Order: sequence, then structure tokens, then C-alpha cells
Amino acid sequence: MAWFFAVAPRRAAATALTDPVPPGRQSPRFMYLYALAVSGGAVAYMPFLTLLLPLRVSAMNKAEVLTTLAIAAFVGAISASLSNILFGWASDVTRRRRIWIFGGLLLSSALMVSMPYAGDTNVLIALIVCWQFGLNMMLAPLAAWAGDTIPDVQKGMLGGLLALAPALGALSGAIVTTDMFAGFAQREALVALLVLCMVAPVLFLGKPVAMPHLMDAKGVDIGRDDDNPKPTNPAIRMWLARLLVQIAEASLFAFLLLWFRSLDPRFGENDAASIFAIVLGLSVFVALGVGTWSDRSAKPIMPLILTASLAAVGLIIMAWAPNMAFAIAGYVLFGLASSIFLALHSSQTLRVLPRPHTRGRDLGIFNLTNTVPSLIMPWLTMALVPTYGFDALFILLAGLAFAASILLLTMSRRI
Repeated sequence: MAWFFAVAPRRAAATALTDPVPPGRQSPRFMYLYALAVSGGAVAYMPFLTLLLPLRVSAMNKAEVLTTLAIAAFVGAISASLSNILFGWASDVTRRRRIWIFGGLLLSSALMVSMPYAGDTNVLIALIVCWQFGLNMMLAPLAAWAGDTIPDVQKGMLGGLLALAPALGALSGAIVTTDMFAGFAQREALVALLVLCMVAPVLFLGKPVAMPHLMDAKGVDIGRDDDNPKPTNPAIRMWLARLLVQIAEASLFAFLLLWFRSLDPRFGENDAASIFAIVLGLSVFVALGVGTWSDRSAKPIMPLILTASLAAVGLIIMAWAPNMAFAIAGYVLFGLASSIFLALHSSQTLRVLPRPHTRGRDLGIFNLTNTVPSLIMPWLTMALVPTYGFDALFILLAGLAFAASILLLTMSRRI
């Protein structure tokens, strides 16, 4: 986090942390520590699933690497989906978020450290399923905690801070795979230590300002009551919009290198990683600026509409790109827009959840938009790319992004 805060004047940062908190607003101290904890959640799974797990499986059985990873991804997605809803609901019922976050932190860290001791791929897959349960025991109540503590007037700033999570997740992967740790047989332990250092501070030092009105159904209910216990129309639209953008984002993440190489066979893994890192780094600053603007202007949904539209434009440029320069420009536009959309959407979703006392469970249902695309995306790509090429895939994904923009544009202005 130090590199992020270094961009602001030191005196201003100190003032923000020490001045009295205005009434009805959450303290910057808690929001920064909360963003660090959410980033710790990304660090918990990004380097492991994208780098360490493939290396671990390859060392066990090179002949079945793809099969094992496919099975692990499938059962892991199911485990993550169910456990996120379960532990979100559990934290609702007990009305205690911190104890579940702490328990999940300990359990997921212990299981992460045990990964190198798996004797075969079957044991490893079983550990991954259990680890997903532990991880979502931490992530589900952590997400709901923001709804309990951060008011609507700061939701945009929260969304900007949440853009740190994927950036720090990617950075952690670069750290644990450096030459310095290449000979370290238990790099999973390093990941667990990083997560512990990032999540624990908010649990013990956060001290959020109490926001009892955020737990009052009369303050946030925008279309659901005891006589009509169905999800609100804005909640459904927000869920569908995120699902559509997530499908596009997941497709690009998985096949970006293959597409670049179809344009230029000399394009290397490091080139793709560098572009990806630049996009994630820029998205942090842009998302924070856009999120802060949305708070000041009281236009929480407008940035989502614009970024979904820009993501679609980026995909159209990629489909049309006559050379590598246009291809990279199109991807940078798409990557920035989709990253900002997903970060701001995560915070603004808290506005449309029907009931505070089921916030954790409802966010678990929203979390399906993060896991379902991984089940849809491979079949979508296989159906289009071999016959029609990547251009057809990008046009379809652009249509999905535009549809997300229209869903939000026609949403009720009551939020």
C-alpha cells in the first residue's frame, strides 16, 4: 500500500487520519485498512490459482496437468459459490462479522500452508475444496462488513479503493515467483503470511465509526417488503450487468495471450504481463478519482454506465484492429474500463440490496457473477473462435457490455 499513499502529500494524509470524522461519514483510517484487507483476499487466491497451483500440479503429474487444473477450477468454483452464500448468511444470523473473518483467515491460511504436503492430485483437489470454504468464510463477511459501516456518500471512494485488490493480487504473484523465492519449496506459506499481514490490521486496529442507520431497513429498502419478498428491480439489473461484464473480462483474461500471438507470433508472455500490470496500476488511480467524483456529484450509477460502454468500444476496436498498436490500444481501453466498472460496482451494489439483515447472504448471491463466468467462458470461446475467429468473440462480448450499460441506464433513479 505504501506506493499508493506516497502519491498524496504527506501532510494531507496525516491530516485525513487525525482530523475528527464528519458526522455520517466513516473514518479514512478504517476505509484504508478495509481496502488493505480486501486486497489481502485477492492475494489469498490470485497467485495461488494462477501460478503456484499449476506449478504444484505439474510437479505431481505432468501428463494430467490440464485435466487436474480443469477439475480443480470446476469444483473450486462450486465450492466458492456455495460457501460464500453460506458464510454470508451465517454472519447475518450471528450479527458478528469479525469473528467469521478471523476464523476464515486462520482456516484458509492453515490449508494454504498444507498444500505442499498433498501426496497426489486427488488430495490436492480435496484441499482446494476445503480451502475455498475457509477463504469464503473470510471473504463473505468481509464484503458485508462494508455495507454495515460505510455510508452511501462514501461508496464511490470505497469502490476506488477496492481497485487496489486486483493490482496487489497481481503484484503478489510477481513477488512470490521472483528468483529470490525460486528455490523456496513452500511459497504457499509466503502467500499465507502476506494475507495475514494485510487482513489482520482491520480486525484489530480498524475501529469503524458506528453506523446504526445502515442496519435500519427503512433507510435502505428500495422495493422489498414483507408482502413482496422478492429481489428489487435495481438489484436484479445490477446483478445481470455485472454478470455480463464479468463474462467479457474472464474471456479476455484467459485468452489474451493467444489473441496477441495470433496477430504477432513474436509477442511474448512478458509483453502480455507488462500490459496487464500497466492496466491494473492505472485503474487504481482512475477508479479512485471517478469514485470520489461520483460521491461529490451524487451520481453513483453514471460511472458504471460509462465504463460498461467504454469496455464495449474497446472490444470493438480489438475486433477491428488492423495491427498490434490498435490491438493494444483496444485492450487497454477495455481493461481500464472493465476494471473500474467492477471495482465501483462492488461498492455501489451495497445501495441496492433489499435488507440489511440479509446483506451477507445477498452479497453471496451477487458473488455468483464472479464464479459463473468461469463455467460459461470456455464453452463460449470454443463455440466461436475455431470457426469464426477472435473477431466474432469480441463482437459478442461487446454486445454483452453494451447490454450491461443499457440495463443500468434504464434503472430506477431512486438509488
